[in-house]
Amino acid sequence: MQKITIDPVTRLEGHGKIEIFLDPDGEVANAYFQVPELRGFERFCLGRPVEEMPTLTDRICGVCPEAHHMASAKAGDAVYHVDPPRPAKLLRELLYSAFYVTDHTTHFYALGGPDFVVGPDAPAAERNILGVIGKVGLEVGGQVIQARKYGHSVIEMIGGRKIHPATAVPGGMTRGITEEQRAEIEKIGRWSIEFAHFSLGLFEKVVLANDAYREMILSDAYSQRTYYMGMIDDAGKINFYDGRVGIMSPEGRRIGTYAPAEYRDWIAERVEPWTYLKFPYLRKVGWKGFVDGEDSGVYCATPLSRLNAADGMATPEAQAAYEQFYATLAPEPEAGGKRIVHHQLATHWARLVELLYAAERMVELATDPEITSPNVRVAPTETPTEGVGIVEAPRGTLTHHYVTDERGLLTRVNLVVGTTNNYAPISMSIKKAAQSLIHKGVVVHQGLLNRVEMAFRLYDPCFGCATHSMPGQMPLQVAIRNSDGEVIEVLEQN
Repeated sequence: MQKITIDPVTRLEGHGKIEIFLDPDGEVANAYFQVPELRGFERFCLGRPVEEMPTLTDRICGVCPEAHHMASAKAGDAVYHVDPPRPAKLLRELLYSAFYVTDHTTHFYALGGPDFVVGPDAPAAERNILGVIGKVGLEVGGQVIQARKYGHSVIEMIGGRKIHPATAVPGGMTRGITEEQRAEIEKIGRWSIEFAHFSLGLFEKVVLANDAYREMILSDAYSQRTYYMGMIDDAGKINFYDGRVGIMSPEGRRIGTYAPAEYRDWIAERVEPWTYLKFPYLRKVGWKGFVDGEDSGVYCATPLSRLNAADGMATPEAQAAYEQFYATLAPEPEAGGKRIVHHQLATHWARLVELLYAAERMVELATDPEITSPNVRVAPTETPTEGVGIVEAPRGTLTHHYVTDERGLLTRVNLVVGTTNNYAPISMSIKKAAQSLIHKGVVVHQGLLNRVEMAFRLYDPCFGCATHSMPGQMPLQVAIRNSDGEVIEVLEQN
């Protein structure tokens, strides 16, 4: 059986490879996305004080430390049975909204965008952020850099550092913000709204106005009918920081919602022998293998999934963008009554709708009268036990589950990270794209393989959250010394 290997997969955070197996007739028999790295955070956090977790787990990844910081702080709140004061919650969500602006900007322009702006068949050396700037101009490149700079300045003002924030703790925040900082954040938020509109306009001009790209987005090669997951508020609208997790069926039926402490009633995890990553699925539906449909427990947790799982956006301009999104791609509701977009490449568009929402939400939070209140923490007083914290990471629903002894030392840690949620649909999307594109007699060139990667890249996968060694290697060096401290032998494993 012939094998085609894409190693490494490009424009992702972390490491991975795709292996495509062809049958004797030259058709795709199967395709696998393998994560050849070992995950370790759940183990080496054991024995640590739970209050250290917000600053320990945000070292999991330099791309989305804010997501782990917030999920961990919320889990710490639950462990200590403490409800932070409202100003602390506002500050947390304000930091988180700024983070969303920077993160979605990064993916659209640097990771996903090159496939559309530069072109999926362009030389690999040109499919990057420099290629994008070359196509759309230096002015656009400057705006992208400015968006990231602004977002990180807000994160630093609230979180203490531009990367790996340190101010969210069990019970609230370690500090507040000044009126001068509030005014600066409001200014940045209003600029970000305009930048989000510009990005949506660029998508419409470059992607939606291109017949070949529209055909690609709407093609069956990049479609999956799975369940969809996303956090929603009491009105059923998207919220990144707080709420209940909603589950929508591929037929447009909301089958339920769950609070963080109830996640084990809904989510189960399984393993396969060919990868280190786990495969979550809906416990109430069951595992039927790598297949989609209402009878399969496979679900997605992406920007597209959040739009599908919600009844709309909680800010007015994002709601208008949401309506345009569905009017274009799913004007008619599914049998269950909800309009659902199953075209996975549309995740890039959904990401920009969320970018606009995050920017609008920044302004709402920055203009809240309580945002500068010094009342930012309630000191925990109860005996620590067990707690779960959930936020919507840009790449999917992020769950931190901690169990401690009476001293607050961790005895059990479970993390279900954003990309892990999507591991099964990623695998399915890669296989479907490969089967649609690779056939007997078709020349397998780099552009074609990049189109297979596009089925993976749309998920904005981040394996830094799940894996912590270089591919295929776990370097080890042991020095054996005598009683005088002299090295007598060195054993190495590369």
